[in-house]
Amino acid sequence: MGAEGSLLAPQRMFSTAQLAIDADAVSREIEQAIRTQVSQLRRRGIVVGLSGGIDSSVVTCLCARALGADRVQVLLMPERASSPESTALGRELATALGTPVIVEDIAGTLDAAGCYSRQVEAIRGVFPEYGDGWRHKITLPSILDGERLNVSELTVESPTGERKTARMPAPAYLQLVAATNFKQRVRKMMEYYHADRLNYAVAGTPNRLEYDQGFFVKLGDGSADIKPIAHLYKSQVYALAAHVGVPEGIRRRPPTTDTFSLPQTQEEFYFALPYDKMDLCVYAHNHQVPIDEVAAATGLTTEQVQRVYRDIEQKRRTTEYLHARPRLVQPVTEVHD
Repeated sequence: MGAEGSLLAPQRMFSTAQLAIDADAVSREIEQAIRTQVSQLRRRGIVVGLSGGIDSSVVTCLCARALGADRVQVLLMPERASSPESTALGRELATALGTPVIVEDIAGTLDAAGCYSRQVEAIRGVFPEYGDGWRHKITLPSILDGERLNVSELTVESPTGERKTARMPAPAYLQLVAATNFKQRVRKMMEYYHADRLNYAVAGTPNRLEYDQGFFVKLGDGSADIKPIAHLYKSQVYALAAHVGVPEGIRRRPPTTDTFSLPQTQEEFYFALPYDKMDLCVYAHNHQVPIDEVAAATGLTTEQVQRVYRDIEQKRRTTEYLHARPRLVQPVTEVHD
């Protein structure tokens, strides 16, 4: 029974009840899938990159319940911009579960690859004064204030706390994102090192919103052997978290990117709305729920809902490349025993 199949019976009016799940049934279904898939891949266990966020924490718990804690290798992979809270929460969960944990500080690898220097170069294309002790983040304007252009803004903060914000020219934006993507790709490289060493599979941690809307890095956090919660809306992941024993400190932590040196929510970086409202809009868009009912359930105007729908469709189009398989000149026939 998948997340869509495990929803409560339809209500007369659209509401959050449409996303309610039987957490025990969903957990058992995913745990069985993990056992089956790891066996089909002929692997002995699973590696999970644990960020201290809700999604990777739920996946870690599900894997431990499915395979046993001793067959789950947890990796904590901080770097210069990581929040110390992320590592602390990850350690707390691994300790509670009894899973083996390895800390891989990836800052040295990123530095050698030029991640940080390339970031600084891109930022100085907008703010030439940016230097040591400064911090930064990328944001999008709110979709609720009007028909927005998806033009990212760069915010920097000086060592004295002064903040400046400016729109990013395309070359600077692309370079900053490209340099930042080293982080997800180096983490995935580390996950597969340990997976190869242990003869384990690698678990991905995207939820439905991230998977559907392309909020991942190709060949970075988008790569995995199994993706146990990609069918679950974010609010369903939170409901499952309490059931599988994710600590309260993680469950109460706002969703963050933990990617740039300034604190940043997923909403201001990528999504149009907070996850609970975004869940409802994606579900409603997929199921042709009348817009006036969506507006009533989310507290938005019908015009705002329509803008969110256009943003959903645009992200699906522009991130199709992230899901694409390599193109071949001719089909290659696979031969199996």
